[in-house]
Amino acid sequence: MSHPASPNSFEALNKFAFEELLNEDSFTHSLILLGTFPDANNANEKIKAIVRIEKTALNPDDAPRFFGDNGLIRRADFEGSSDIYSWLFAWLGKERERDVKLNVICPATDVHIRKYRKQEQMIVHETPALYEQHVKPYIAAFSASRTQWVENILTGLSERDKILYTSPDFLILPDMKWDLKTISSLYLMALVQDRSIRSLRDLRSGHIGLLKAVRREASRVVQDKWGLGNGSLRMYIHYQPSYYHFHVHIVNVNFQGNMLGMAVGQAHLLDDVIALLELDPPDGPGIFEKMTLTYGLGDQHGLFNALQKSHEVLDLML
Repeated sequence: MSHPASPNSFEALNKFAFEELLNEDSFTHSLILLGTFPDANNANEKIKAIVRIEKTALNPDDAPRFFGDNGLIRRADFEGSSDIYSWLFAWLGKERERDVKLNVICPATDVHIRKYRKQEQMIVHETPALYEQHVKPYIAAFSASRTQWVENILTGLSERDKILYTSPDFLILPDMKWDLKTISSLYLMALVQDRSIRSLRDLRSGHIGLLKAVRREASRVVQDKWGLGNGSLRMYIHYQPSYYHFHVHIVNVNFQGNMLGMAVGQAHLLDDVIALLELDPPDGPGIFEKMTLTYGLGDQHGLFNALQKSHEVLDLML
């Protein structure tokens, strides 16, 4: 049997008096509120209560029903676009807070479809030889159209009104996955202008100044615009990245909603990358030319079959 003060109707719930926001969780899309309900036995007394508000999960059975004349989505506002990528906010009914953010890829290629399909993972130990034999040619073969949306941003054809910082070397802007509203899930991106840096493997000691400038300006931007101080950001570089134009992810250190993207083996902290580059010898191969990089790779990735066969050969040799 519930406590007499516990609300058991909409009318009783509406008597909650808010006092304090105890916590917010952008991963579960929830807020935890502290407040009071009236004491039914004493009109002058209040009883402390905690209310957790969480957005419910989307029902996969509704997948065919979101769009169309009688679809579940009743309103959508266009937010921005760059080449084949567009993003919008949508509402599931009138007089509601925006319910979902929509990221659209159109036209979507087979590569996009494979990327977003659920995948089985394999751990890859990418030696410098494996990189030279399989990965480097794979990257070099990428069509320029695959990063046209990046070019549009770098050349000012799109997203100009969202740029937070720009210099001849790089720019910083919100990542398309961020809702532009929830500071605890803040997510920015630094895109460099140097087209010769395709991935982590291309970094050399000569790039230390560039990376330190990204770190410095990202910290300054979030301090000036959102009041986030030192130690509030997690900055990292993906390997393998989702696209082969060098970029740095900049997220609120409290954000847990992108755990897969921050997983060990894929995300390399910018601070660690800078520290490693500072160990580069003045001449000879750089540290990222000599390292074996270990990461997870999905079975739909274009490199999967070639690297799996190489691993099978390696296992036989061992």
